[in-house]
Amino acid sequence: MEYTTLGKSDLRISRIAFGCMSLGSDQQQIETILQAAIDGGVNFFDTADLYDKGLNEERVGAALKPKRKDVIIASKVGNQWRPDGSGWDWNPSKAYILACADKSLQRLQTDYIDLYQLHGGTMEDPMDETIEAFELLKQQGKIRWYGISSIRPNVIREYVKRSNIVSVMMQYSLLDRRPEESCFDLLQQHNIGVLARGSVAGGLLVNKPAKPYLNYSAEEVQKAADAMAALSSSQRSAAQTAMKFVLHHPALSAAVVGIRTIAQLKDALAAMKANDLTTEELNLLASRIPANYYEQHR
Repeated sequence: MEYTTLGKSDLRISRIAFGCMSLGSDQQQIETILQAAIDGGVNFFDTADLYDKGLNEERVGAALKPKRKDVIIASKVGNQWRPDGSGWDWNPSKAYILACADKSLQRLQTDYIDLYQLHGGTMEDPMDETIEAFELLKQQGKIRWYGISSIRPNVIREYVKRSNIVSVMMQYSLLDRRPEESCFDLLQQHNIGVLARGSVAGGLLVNKPAKPYLNYSAEEVQKAADAMAALSSSQRSAAQTAMKFVLHHPALSAAVVGIRTIAQLKDALAAMKANDLTTEELNLLASRIPANYYEQHR
């Protein structure tokens, strides 16, 4: 496993991060797969209070409690479930964030969260109030560092200017290269780490039938998937090629891989041992379809 320091924090994280959202409800299975991840060198586990209405935090917290000093736990806040459970609403208020942090700490069975992330963000948010909440939590020792999870360039720019975020989680893959044009250089300049999710584009780059994705047609998606397949071999699967494409960018700290099974974990771990993509291979992938750009929230 390779490790890197996340932005300007002191968090030394594995370059393959475990996205916990897809974990089921079987506690024994969760403990088994998280232990296998730790054995494989993964030390960064990402969850959110939104996932399974808090139960994901409970299950992950219980599984990681015996290893707490050896792992880095990230969670997220800002989405408020409606009382009837029909969905959630956005709430970036200071009072809500402070209250949620205490609840997440209880569910995770820990005294602190290593990385606490705003789970979204809009230009209409009371940003100074939101930032105050994270800064207060840091002063209180309830969180070590904070970041945001957002794909909106205008929101990201504001947090870069106005806050002490150490990371931004955003979607990035061969089928979503929008951050290259709008965010990566800015974040590198300010020593803010990028956590990439969606490296296999929901499976479209690996094993799912082609269909329209973002601004791409099904035919373009198929071209991208074919390129991934063409660069695969017995030494590097299509999924590993997709992860290598994401991790090659110097702005990237880690790929947050949604993992549900031991087979998926093994594939992700093997990506770190697989050959890096050559310049020729990177150029081949990038040339298959035109790079896309953010049209909104610029």
